[in-house]
Amino acid sequence: DAQVRILNQFEVMGNYRFHYHVTGNTIVELAEVLKAQAIGTGKISAYCSAMGSAGTIAAGDRLKQVWHDHKIVGLEPIQCPTLFNNGYGSHDIQGIGDKHVTWIHNVMNQDAIMCLDDIECKKGLQLLTEEAGWNTLVKRFGVPRASVEKMATIFGISGVCNVLGAIKTAKFYGMNKNDTVVTICTDAIDRYHSVMGEMTQMFGKMDEAEATARAHIFRDQRTDWIREGTTDTRRQWHNLKYYTWVEQQGKTVEELDAQLSQEWWINHQQMVGDIDAKLKAARG
Repeated sequence: DAQVRILNQFEVMGNYRFHYHVTGNTIVELAEVLKAQAIGTGKISAYCSAMGSAGTIAAGDRLKQVWHDHKIVGLEPIQCPTLFNNGYGSHDIQGIGDKHVTWIHNVMNQDAIMCLDDIECKKGLQLLTEEAGWNTLVKRFGVPRASVEKMATIFGISGVCNVLGAIKTAKFYGMNKNDTVVTICTDAIDRYHSVMGEMTQMFGKMDEAEATARAHIFRDQRTDWIREGTTDTRRQWHNLKYYTWVEQQGKTVEELDAQLSQEWWINHQQMVGDIDAKLKAARG
């Protein structure tokens, strides 16, 4: 059907541009909103995101333009540490890609890759979305009931992964109450009730004692499985694109090499205005 186009979200730069422009600028505005509420200083110190298509993490490129010492942190499962050590394997942080680096991922601007355990992510999700967890968070840890009820509706597995990554980031970089770390929840528990059922079968029904023990997943997040984005490391991340995009998807080496320069990415960022104008014209 000539009227139907299937877009490859791993390759099409519109995905990158959207998150750079919309998600990134929304977070910039959010920093001022939070400052007015006495949260942070109006600056975002770090932005953390696990990569599916690697669209969401593009917001970090905008944030680093606003705050030059800003940290962009990519996250992936320890069960499949593609960027961390060229690793492979299977994992259950659903919605996250693995075993390849997407074309739209600006790895040359990323400051670190951190890995999280998929089992901890699922246990953490169960803590946030089941009654024993709610009661424990309220009674033992003093979390307001309204906050507990809100968290129960907005988190999926990858959202917990992202929050754990944000905690790991804050610990690793020695951040304090003046630093604001932003991350994203991209889906919610409605997609994962069957997964939570499998967790109950595997580990038994979570009671309040188990929920208390699981709180350590958030409170005691470790600073292992971290690789910083040095010049050499970033180049290694970039080189991983070759096997997918040149050998398998028909890109040229020249196209791949062009991505080594931030000018290539800036050129795409600057297309937003022209593309918006074309969209408005097409819509009449």
